[in-house]
Amino acid sequence: MDTVIALLVLSTIPLLVVSEVHSVASFRAVVELVSGDSRIFSGESARLRCSIPDAHRSTWTIEWFKGSKKLSQNIEHLSLWKASVRDSGKFYCQGVRDTLVGNIKTLPSLPVEINVDGGWAILEVPPRPALVGETLTVTCRVRGNPVLQEVILYKDGVEVMRQSGLNPHLHLTNLALKDQGLYSCRASWDIERRTRSVISVDTQVQVSEVLTQPYLEIVADDKLVPANMIKLVCRVEYNARAPAPPISYYFYKNNNLLGPATSEKHYLAGRVPGHYSCRAKVPLLGIFRLSEPKSFGEVTEPQMMTLPALHPRGPRLLATTVPNPDLSLLPAAKPTAAWSIPIQPTEEHTQPSPPLLMPAPSAPPSTVTEIVIPEVVNVSEGSGDM
Repeated sequence: MDTVIALLVLSTIPLLVVSEVHSVASFRAVVELVSGDSRIFSGESARLRCSIPDAHRSTWTIEWFKGSKKLSQNIEHLSLWKASVRDSGKFYCQGVRDTLVGNIKTLPSLPVEINVDGGWAILEVPPRPALVGETLTVTCRVRGNPVLQEVILYKDGVEVMRQSGLNPHLHLTNLALKDQGLYSCRASWDIERRTRSVISVDTQVQVSEVLTQPYLEIVADDKLVPANMIKLVCRVEYNARAPAPPISYYFYKNNNLLGPATSEKHYLAGRVPGHYSCRAKVPLLGIFRLSEPKSFGEVTEPQMMTLPALHPRGPRLLATTVPNPDLSLLPAAKPTAAWSIPIQPTEEHTQPSPPLLMPAPSAPPSTVTEIVIPEVVNVSEGSGDM
């Protein structure tokens, strides 16, 4: 009996042991640079901070990573003290919390890249992309902060700006998309009766549009969309600085407005074939962009054909488009009426040109029986050959 009880107890023990479980929270850790810059000289310092956006204010342990390598620091701040070139890299963090059901981890933060420069000059560029129409200020910083005599700015290796004086800041005004690229700077100064000149490494400058061209997405086969409807989604990138003015959306079918402006980027329309498009507009900024039209269903368009027409000066042909007739419905080629163009005979042309035959007025306008192009004689040109 004791043996049976012991076996029953042992068989229940695995059910009471909770194995280590790793689950992921629905929010992401955040890394920010609180001191220093993303590009520093060797020997300088930078400091990062990791925060966990937990509304319940739970206690989290911080894990720091450089690339795929886990660092030994497990506190809120990560300091790069008197950094060396080998300290360059992408840093991110993650929160970990122990619970009764195992470890819970946050999503990894977006990385922050730190570049440690061992040279003499750094071109400092704002971390966020510049916008079309804005003024971008870049700074040519030199190790030791000497009194500069001249600063030159290069884009993709070509000089774009030169200024003299003590000011290391350069301003790129009225930016356009073509202004993005790789920039570097050269700084010169005098020391001990000699001129010293240094150049920085290339730094990427990004320029974005305030409002990109929209892209229309048509959602037809979705259980959330009624069977007799389609969902139009106007996808656009809006990069205005905060506080950003509101954006309005317009939806069209065959260039006809489907409804009033809306702040929602989607619209339910009837399931009808046609050409659909959308427009995004920021009224306060006075800018708008229109998407390319997108077809839905089998859109039938009338085909066009080209018929000849007489040129005023002679038998040259002018392109004239009319609806394409159904040739199977054409009657036999028997003219019912005719009219002629009178031609004054000359010594070389004593016979009049044949008449241009056209259908009688009672015939349907879309039915063409026969077209004869006359060889019209141009008296001033002699033979009339073209």
